[in-house]
Amino acid sequence: MESETRIKVRYAETDQMGVVHHSVYAVYLEAARVEFLEKAGLPYHRVEARGVFFPVVELGLTFRAPARFGEEVLVRTRLAHLSRRDLLFRYRVEREGTLLAEGFTRHLCQVGEKAGRIPEDIYQALSVLHLG
Repeated sequence: MESETRIKVRYAETDQMGVVHHSVYAVYLEAARVEFLEKAGLPYHRVEARGVFFPVVELGLTFRAPARFGEEVLVRTRLAHLSRRDLLFRYRVEREGTLLAEGFTRHLCQVGEKAGRIPEDIYQALSVLHLG
């Protein structure tokens, strides 16, 4: 499964050069990841309510072209890796077919206060989404 999230670039997200600041892309990826899980029937707020968390432990981004205030960007999200303890999402940020950035986030499963295995029902739901 691939999810598409549309985001309108706000003025506050741009830097002195008028382009989206690199730090904002992490926020875009998070919004896209939460929407991906929502569309997949795993609303993240419900997962967290069970005491299960997926903190970001690694983030990588490669920038190809700038996004600017007022533009709409499209974030394509897919689950690229899944194990019993971690998962990895891949992203493509585009504007009208032009690749602006591509990247990934890696997440470990945390149950309560410590690292743990992904609960079976969540793992099974994620395994259906995994594209490999």
